[in-house]
Amino acid sequence: MTAQTIKRVVIVGGGTAGWMAATALSKIMGGVLDITLIESDQIGTVGVGEATIPTLVNYNRLIGIDEQAFMAATKATFKLGIEFVNWKQKGESYIHSFGITGKDHWTAGFWHFWLRGLKEGIDYKFGDYCLELIAAEQSKFAHLPKLGLNYAYHLDATAYAGFLRKMAEEHGAKRVEGKITSVSQNGESGYVESVTLEGGKVIEGDLFVDCSGFRALLIEGALHTGYHDWTHWLPCDSAIAVQTEAVSEPIPYTKSIAHDSGWQWRIPLQHRVGNGLVFCSNYQDNQSAIDTLMANIEGKPLVDPRVIKFRTGTRRKHWNKNVVAVGLSSGFIEPLESTSIHLIQRSIFRLMQMFPHTGIVQADIDEFNAQTSYEMEHIRDFIILHYHVTERRDTPFWRQCANMDIPDGLKHRIALFRDAGRVFRPNDQLFAENSWVQVMLGQGIMPGQYHPIADRMTEEELHNFLAHIRTNVEKTATQLPSHHDYVQQYCKAAEMMAKGAA
Repeated sequence: MTAQTIKRVVIVGGGTAGWMAATALSKIMGGVLDITLIESDQIGTVGVGEATIPTLVNYNRLIGIDEQAFMAATKATFKLGIEFVNWKQKGESYIHSFGITGKDHWTAGFWHFWLRGLKEGIDYKFGDYCLELIAAEQSKFAHLPKLGLNYAYHLDATAYAGFLRKMAEEHGAKRVEGKITSVSQNGESGYVESVTLEGGKVIEGDLFVDCSGFRALLIEGALHTGYHDWTHWLPCDSAIAVQTEAVSEPIPYTKSIAHDSGWQWRIPLQHRVGNGLVFCSNYQDNQSAIDTLMANIEGKPLVDPRVIKFRTGTRRKHWNKNVVAVGLSSGFIEPLESTSIHLIQRSIFRLMQMFPHTGIVQADIDEFNAQTSYEMEHIRDFIILHYHVTERRDTPFWRQCANMDIPDGLKHRIALFRDAGRVFRPNDQLFAENSWVQVMLGQGIMPGQYHPIADRMTEEELHNFLAHIRTNVEKTATQLPSHHDYVQQYCKAAEMMAKGAA
């Protein structure tokens, strides 16, 4: 390892990943670090990570972002969850919402009481006990005291990168325009020492953050780190993206619509809608996928459809020598549960918590890699769950998903819920018990039993307990303003204001 003090941090690549890294590092550690970001106007970004999860709210707060200014700048709307259409069966849908459903007991989750209620004839949907879900269905939103409504954002990813760039530069980060043509490494250690740009400019650094996207210029191109391929579990390998004009008021949730060989996203912003189709090229070619997407959009296309190729998986090491991969260079899990930006921020925070100021040591590298791999594998399993637990057998793609072998840990989670109604969340994994329950119920798994703690209530007590939760949810949802009205009042984008004035 190196005892060299880490002062010069070079971020290779801009986009969401690069500027999130530059902003956090410069805002929190700018006084002790020299931060340079290299970005080429010749190289585009993927830029479709427009749906997020609630952890981004925390990221923005921790680095001091004003929410109203950020949302206006990125034409953002609020997000309370994701509606999954046609995933269990064609014509059926459910919402995976943020927040908590019902009220848990320390021995067992709320769903055990709900299951007993079904047995007693109290026939209400599980989601009727969740405020976020009911507010989403009614297209309502407001900030509530004590963070009483859990939410995330739909945002313009390109505008978010621009917003962060301004903030990072205000805190001392330097942007260098240019395309990297070569990478220089130490002959003995293999550490990256510098990168050379077109025109011959050399940028030296002590620590390099690879935000170069799928190209993985440093972590793979220079260091040949290797990749764990997960396409045998997640066979989709392509996406078509297109933006359309908004034809209705934005709803506070993402739509994920399953098709014959994949699924379609619909993400409503203030000024437009982000659309895309994720699909498996073994069952559908690019033109057929474009035709499928364009036949299922609402509103006039604003750009031509763009094809994106990917390979689901993860880098064998996310921190190798003095290079830390962040974002797509680190690995890729399709955006079914909007985890792309979350993984970026987790890598950034993890790096800051383990920052090797007095020198890089193997223990930090090993811990960083172990934590990152564990988190990505957990998210991977949650995504596999959506594909594998399905009643669809109508196309070769869905038959493959239903019949494929899955990781042992996921097999155990599914069996545990199906047989005993139990869900556990080890080591503070991203998706809590309520997320697993909502998706497993939504995909068609009904537990074979419930915890005996639910039988401690008399039938009357159970009726009152469940009715009280439903009533509170309904009452609170009724009092919320419409999502559209709240966005217009709270964070209306300047572009929208100009249109209104015209």
